[in-house]
Amino acid sequence: MESALVALIVIALIALLILSRLSPALLFTLAMASCVLVGAIDMLDVMEKATNEGLVTLLLLLMVSIGLERLPWLLALSNWAVRGSLPRTLLGLSGMTMLFSAFVSNTAVVATLAGTLRKNPHHAASQILLPISYAAILGGTLTLIGTSTNLIVSSFLEDTTGSGIAFFAFLPVALPAALAGVIAMLLMHKVLPIGGHGKLPVNEFLIEMAVADDSRLIGKTVAENYLRDLGDLFLVELVREGRLITPVAPGEQLEGGDRLIFSGDVSSVGILERFHGLRSFAIDEGLLGTNLTEVVLLPGASVIGQTIKGSEFRSRFDAAVVGLHRDGERLSGRLGNITLRAGDSLMLAVGPDFQKRSNLSRNFLVIDSSIASHSLSTLKSLTVAAGMVAAVTASVLGWVPLATGLMFLLLLMLGMKLFSAAELRRRFPFEMWLIVLSALAISQATIDSGLMGVVMEAFTPLLASVPPMVMLLMVYGLTLVMTELMTNNAAAALMFPLGYSVALSSGYEPMAFVMAVALGGSASFLTPFGYTTNLMVQNLGGYTRADYVRFGSLVSLFYSATVLVLLPRAFPL
Repeated sequence: MESALVALIVIALIALLILSRLSPALLFTLAMASCVLVGAIDMLDVMEKATNEGLVTLLLLLMVSIGLERLPWLLALSNWAVRGSLPRTLLGLSGMTMLFSAFVSNTAVVATLAGTLRKNPHHAASQILLPISYAAILGGTLTLIGTSTNLIVSSFLEDTTGSGIAFFAFLPVALPAALAGVIAMLLMHKVLPIGGHGKLPVNEFLIEMAVADDSRLIGKTVAENYLRDLGDLFLVELVREGRLITPVAPGEQLEGGDRLIFSGDVSSVGILERFHGLRSFAIDEGLLGTNLTEVVLLPGASVIGQTIKGSEFRSRFDAAVVGLHRDGERLSGRLGNITLRAGDSLMLAVGPDFQKRSNLSRNFLVIDSSIASHSLSTLKSLTVAAGMVAAVTASVLGWVPLATGLMFLLLLMLGMKLFSAAELRRRFPFEMWLIVLSALAISQATIDSGLMGVVMEAFTPLLASVPPMVMLLMVYGLTLVMTELMTNNAAAALMFPLGYSVALSSGYEPMAFVMAVALGGSASFLTPFGYTTNLMVQNLGGYTRADYVRFGSLVSLFYSATVLVLLPRAFPL
């Protein structure tokens, strides 16, 4: 009975991860709590999972990245790498991005590069940003700390065997696979869309204005108020007493309290100020002027899942949302009632305290580089880099665990005042901690309840008849499919117990299967949703979902083929 209940919990978890928009952290936590409720695992075991050394290492690395992402060298090298030739530019940027992503959070690498590369004078942003995202993914596979996926798999292995994955254990397979991925990108670069330099498609922004009760526009038609011919702005909808009117006829008379929904170039919104009694929150607060700043909402932002109105956006960030852009979906209705999602592009009218807010980097990728810039001085940069090299070297040589080295590096950063303890507390990766902790507990529950044993016993005749290479392909392929359907971290957390158990039940060495889960979990090249960096660049480059499939198919094929050829050679079955 217990194993049947755990099976239902796991099936429900997978289904909700794929089909629902609920947070993976919430779903994993609910699944873990359900396992505790049915008695498949007790709270003492759950608390023990919370201090897993691999999990602690992952958390320390993510916090250390707060300082590492402020190193100035990445931007300097990116400016040098951009050339007139697009293939040469992509080759230089890819190599540089892969190198940094092997040691620094690939999300931070892409966030650092995106704003500057989007405004480069030689190539459209759409020709550069998606390759940079893929290069960051490929670079993250090279080392243990390059991506959270590798660290999550290492956490599971350590929890199971008492020993995690070595720092450079991925290199023999991941480096050739990454190079194969770069070759595929160079071959496929011509299929990337060629958009305008530095601008999003203007017909995608949604802008809202309100007709004040004393406006001289009241009683006159849309045409009489000259609201039809506004250049880069187009009146698409009218909201009146909760009723949506679309399309808006030229003869439609305006009433007090009407909400006018425009679509167009949000930088032209200032022309709406000339209409008497046509107001927006940004105008009323004195924020609208030359201080428009574009941001992309990052996964994990505190306002995700809330409406603009309900999130208390102004008080949190000293900014008002003037326009909203979301690729792949036509937005409708009042701007304040739209529920925010990760990857949304927002045009903000910012106040004087916006730049001083310490919660910006956690919530936004700020496209205005002058606001986003918090680069370190040369002396501090060299000190931080030396500290990181020392931590990695000490771990590789076996002098101290990586978690210990990262702990001292974090203390060094605090001592140098690169960030405050308050900022560190705000940026603690609580959701990541919940996901990995819960996944470790659920994995243990499947074993203790007997579910994993029942599943393996049922599949033993099939496993005995399947060649090991086919079995490895199945584990890798299933991980890849799951990472495209949910997220890389969720896919790795769910697939490790299955891959490891399949290897042991078949009498094979498990490391090839462990690596297949890690490398397959990072192979998100076909959708914007499987990997954070893909989602970050979607709106910035004006990509559609079809662009990911067209450009990423050959990358995924080259990468996966190289991984599957080399895995059994580097880690004999």
